[in-house]
Amino acid sequence: MHKYLLTVLSLILSFSMHAQQQAMQQPTAEPEVLFKTTEGDILIKLYNDTPAHRDNFLKLVKEGYYDGLLFHRVIDQFMVQTGDPNSKNPDNTIPLGAGSPDYTLPAEIHYPTHFHKYGALAAARTGDQMNPERRSSGSQFYIVTGKPYQPATLKSFERRMNDDAKQNYFGNLVRERMNDIRQLQAAGDTAALESLQQELIAKTEANVPELRMPDEVVEAYSTVGGTPHLDGAYTVFGEVISGMDTVEKIQKAKTDGSDRPLEDIRIISAAVIKE
Repeated sequence: MHKYLLTVLSLILSFSMHAQQQAMQQPTAEPEVLFKTTEGDILIKLYNDTPAHRDNFLKLVKEGYYDGLLFHRVIDQFMVQTGDPNSKNPDNTIPLGAGSPDYTLPAEIHYPTHFHKYGALAAARTGDQMNPERRSSGSQFYIVTGKPYQPATLKSFERRMNDDAKQNYFGNLVRERMNDIRQLQAAGDTAALESLQQELIAKTEANVPELRMPDEVVEAYSTVGGTPHLDGAYTVFGEVISGMDTVEKIQKAKTDGSDRPLEDIRIISAAVIKE
């Protein structure tokens, strides 16, 4: 056989073996984490298609980061939130919710594969004004409770989600071209500004597809419930597989004006039970 063909076949075989090795190294089972709280246990599974969030969550759990933290924000028929390191030994006069590690995580938003159904696990984050890339907090997360919605209401959420996606994309384009915009403003060139605006609108329309709420998502939201207005804007990276009765107890807690429970509800411990 020709030497060149042998070399090519050798490369193909090497690449194939490398690909098989990589596939074998990829996690197949979805990791599970058990939270023991003062209200009961919550068992969570993490999605493998949100690897940055999965791996960071597992790392924090193994470090004992969540042990002793409070559920510092609780809203009935919406969600329960925890993960602020400042809540471990809090001063009741200091607002909670701003604490986190010194990093954020890239958004891993996979709607409609993952959506804000009842029991969904999602990452908290700062608002779009400060955080246009929608990066997630390094530690804070929430568990969705929500409520059922009528299909007509879900249609309005669908429209809002699409409008929001376009607005966010357009806003990012504007930020990228801000120097050009300021120069045109300083020159008083309104025609060029209008032309640039139309260019960015056209680019937005071309690159942000209309998302339709699938029938199975409509079914979940209209029967079991959730928080559909958060879809497309926050990373959903897991779900509760047992212990929603505990989450229900937490969401019913009496709270103050900042949605903090009047009586502390705490994570006693968190442990990885399947990886």
